[in-house]
Amino acid sequence: MKVVIFCGGLGLRMRELSEDIPKPMIQVGDRPILWHIMRYYAYYGHRDFILCLGYKADSIKRFFLSYKEAQANNFVLSHGGTQVEQLPSEIDDWKITFVDTGLNTNIGQRLKRVETHLKGEAMFLATYGDNVTDAPLDQMIEALQYEDDKVATFLSVRSNQSFHVIRTTGTGNNRSVLGFDTIKDSDIRINGGFFVLRQSIFEYLNHGRELVPDALNALAAEGKLSTWHHDGFWAAMDTPKEMRLLDALYTQGNAAWAKWDQLQ
Repeated sequence: MKVVIFCGGLGLRMRELSEDIPKPMIQVGDRPILWHIMRYYAYYGHRDFILCLGYKADSIKRFFLSYKEAQANNFVLSHGGTQVEQLPSEIDDWKITFVDTGLNTNIGQRLKRVETHLKGEAMFLATYGDNVTDAPLDQMIEALQYEDDKVATFLSVRSNQSFHVIRTTGTGNNRSVLGFDTIKDSDIRINGGFFVLRQSIFEYLNHGRELVPDALNALAAEGKLSTWHHDGFWAAMDTPKEMRLLDALYTQGNAAWAKWDQLQ
C-alpha cells in the first residue's frame, strides 16, 4: 500500500530545534525521525511513500537526494572501489514521491492535494511525521479490510503525559471530587496518528475540511469509523524533552518501534 506522511508543519513547540530543519528531520540516533517512520512501514512491506511537504521542504529533499548508506552501514567494496554492495540496503526498494502541499495547509487539505497520486488505491496508509509506535500495522490493515462498512480506522493510544484527570459528581460549577487518576492510567485514549484509509475518505475532505476532527467526526456520525486500541509503545516527538527520550531509547538499544533492528 502507498503511505502518505505529513511532513509540512511548522513544529512550533520544537522551535529551538527546528529553526533550520523541519521537525521530521530532527535526528533520533543517527537518522531523522522521518526515516524511522518510513523504516517502520517498510518492515511491513509498504515502501511506496508520498511525502506531503511544506515548511523547509528543501531540507527533506536534500536528505534523500544525497542519501549515502555506506557512511553509516556495513558494505562490500569491490572493482577497485567502483562498486559498493550494501549489507543490506535500506532504501533501494523504496519509491518516494515529494509533493509541496503548502506552508500553512491543514492536514486534511495536505491529504486532498495528493489525491491524484492515490488514484486506483482502494486503501492506503497515512501518518504524521513525528510519531513512532510498535503497533501491529498488519493487523490494523486486516481489520479494516474485513469491515466493508468502515471508511477509516486509526490507532488510539493512552497518553504518556503525567497530568491528572479528575472524577467529579454533581451539577453546576461547584462539584464534589471523587478522585484523581493520571491520564495514562485512565480510560481516556487519544489519536495515535496512524491511519488506514479507504479511497472514499476524500469525499469527506471537501471545502477545506480537516482530517481530524472534521472528516473523522463525520465518519463516526455515520458509523463508518473504527479504531485500533494499542497498549504497547507509542510516542510523539512534540518537544525537545520527548526528542531526547526517543534518542536515548534508540541509542541504548531499547527502541520498541525499531522492529527492523530486532531482525539483525
